[in-house]
Amino acid sequence: MQDKFNDYRTFFSIGDVAKMFNVNTSLIRFWEKEFPIINPKKNKNGVRIFTRKDIESIDLVYNLVKIQKMTLEGARKKIQFERKNSFNKFDVIQTLQNIKDELIKINDTLK
Repeated sequence: MQDKFNDYRTFFSIGDVAKMFNVNTSLIRFWEKEFPIINPKKNKNGVRIFTRKDIESIDLVYNLVKIQKMTLEGARKKIQFERKNSFNKFDVIQTLQNIKDELIKINDTLK
């Protein structure tokens, strides 16, 4: 795959994305159906418009399926686990921040 961000455009066609990953456009459409994280917008004519975030999601799927040779089901589970794990980390960080804020308040009242 060529460097996907050497292009400074904001939006990309499905043909552009397929070239970035050296795959057919049909594979991009297939992955879009199989992986909810790939969700390009469509214009009024139904033409897919991919953002850099979409391309990052495709890059993740490409890496799991083509490079690591995972099954589609295995890749879906890995993505779901990573997403859940990220949310869990966020919750822990948020809870710790709340505890810190409370401790600072208590410390300030003791002064």
